[in-house]
Amino acid sequence: MMLRALALSAILAAALSACASGPPDGGPSDPDGSDFGPPGRGGPGGPGGGPQLFISPAGEPFRAPPGQPYPVTTWFAGADANHDGALSREEFVADSLRFFAVVDADRDGVIDGFEVSAYETRIAPEIVGGAAPSMRRGPAGQGPGGGGPPGGGMGPSGGGEGPSGARRRSMGANMLQGASLYGLIAEPQPVMGADADFNRRITKDEATKAAKTRFALLDTDKDGLLKLEELPKTPAQKMAEGGKDRDKRGGRPPRR
Repeated sequence: MMLRALALSAILAAALSACASGPPDGGPSDPDGSDFGPPGRGGPGGPGGGPQLFISPAGEPFRAPPGQPYPVTTWFAGADANHDGALSREEFVADSLRFFAVVDADRDGVIDGFEVSAYETRIAPEIVGGAAPSMRRGPAGQGPGGGGPPGGGMGPSGGGEGPSGARRRSMGANMLQGASLYGLIAEPQPVMGADADFNRRITKDEATKAAKTRFALLDTDKDGLLKLEELPKTPAQKMAEGGKDRDKRGGRPPRR
């Protein structure tokens, strides 16, 4: 009986530890020595001064040091091929397919499970609770097109929820998982979110259709163009800006 009670206590302790929002003491640190924790505690986009992270609708991570403009601007400028200050659907889709080619390491036109794993561990490890590539030893995946060799560890890719599913559940608190915290659309794993037939393989055709659906979700005024100032702010960006407002007010939250 005593052994059973001890085993149950150990299981509960492990479950609580897995649900904790902050990293353990002595975890990875950024180059200036501050803890690389979750948003709001010095992590990506948090008001504590940690690195900022934006994940594009296609799943590409963009990072910026604290104090710099939120990196959605970097993604937007790169996707705006004709530099007219607006994204057309064609530009949006082309940008998504460019990143599809980055994840499709063997260039066979399909993103398979090994390539998804490489994406989650080397390109955008933050969506599964890992450190940014620039914070770890080995090949860096920082910025557009960053990546490395396939690795283990599957994260929130198992769900395979597409853009339409993200829209249906975008108001749910449980959607703030994985990339949802850093993206314009509440999709925990944008690469697997394009897996329309749930076979854990993403074709170029599926990626194209997903990009068109995502564009339609973001084009709220239906004028066929996306402008930077019209895009929603990511939860991480809101948290970072909220922290700046509190700092200006001496620690008090801004009045509504």
